[in-house]
Amino acid sequence: MSRWPFRCLCLFLLLVSCGPKLAESPNKKLVIAFGSCNKHNLKNVFWDDVLQLNPDLFIWGGDNVYADTEDVETIRALYDAQREIPAYARLREQVAVTGTWDDHDYGMNDGGTEYPSKKESQQAFLDFMDVPTDSPRRKQEGVYTAKTLVKDDKSINIIILDTRYFRSPLTPSKRPNARYMPTNDPQATILGEAQWKWLKEELDTSEADFNLIVTSIQFLSNEHGFEKWANFPHEADKMMELIMRSGAKGVVFLSGDRHISEFSRVSVEGLSYPLIDFTSSGLTHSYTSFSGEPNQYRIGEVVSRTSFGLIELNLDTNEVVFKIMGENGKVYQRLKQKY
Repeated sequence: MSRWPFRCLCLFLLLVSCGPKLAESPNKKLVIAFGSCNKHNLKNVFWDDVLQLNPDLFIWGGDNVYADTEDVETIRALYDAQREIPAYARLREQVAVTGTWDDHDYGMNDGGTEYPSKKESQQAFLDFMDVPTDSPRRKQEGVYTAKTLVKDDKSINIIILDTRYFRSPLTPSKRPNARYMPTNDPQATILGEAQWKWLKEELDTSEADFNLIVTSIQFLSNEHGFEKWANFPHEADKMMELIMRSGAKGVVFLSGDRHISEFSRVSVEGLSYPLIDFTSSGLTHSYTSFSGEPNQYRIGEVVSRTSFGLIELNLDTNEVVFKIMGENGKVYQRLKQKY
């Protein structure tokens, strides 16, 4: 049996036996930690902090190592080095781990479908995530997957997207201080046909109380000149329409990539709750020289220090608290949302 069985509605039983004791939580909370942008050769001071919070799950948000190479053996070596870091090894022993990749662990800076080693890189990534060799994920193209956590009759669907394997080439920007601009090509894609079909089924059939969508690049923030869903506006519109039509409850985006952390929130007509995009980046290095950028959906301030994300779901009240966390329990910023 794998650490993270596919679509397992009894995952809490596994976690009680080998990790956090969900059934003993007096306040009926489910706690999820996540983060992105992690260099194995830089000290990550947060592993012990994450472990001390006793999360039910840790999610990698991408750039889990920095490879930037077509040599998959080099990528494997970096994953191995990350797994051997004692503090991370302790986390893996006690907490279920899942996640996605981004460009640097995929193997190509800002790369998409054109990356020539993507099939081999996918297998190295799945090894890093302890995915069994006989898993259907070994045969599909792309690392996307979905898992369900159940606790106290509440369920949380973790939908993990792959924004690299199928993504069409980016459009260079003509603006100064901007790397990319939105494409006008209606055929350009982020997720690709097969992944979109899968995602639609996941949301249409979801009976979960919350649906957390893990996307390595930001979904809501749409004014900066770097990688984002808004570079493919028809894909972003498609996602919004899919969420609204599906009737899925409690949809939240978890993103990384930017080397900053921030909350974005928007009210959407037809949804009974606002959409939140919680960006947490980075774990070992951050955009310390950040001096500002527009984001019409931002709530609070940008945190440009290293940090990780924490999500506390109160199962009694359907209230979720999002926290941008520093070392030794420091909370840089928090956002509370009732669903």
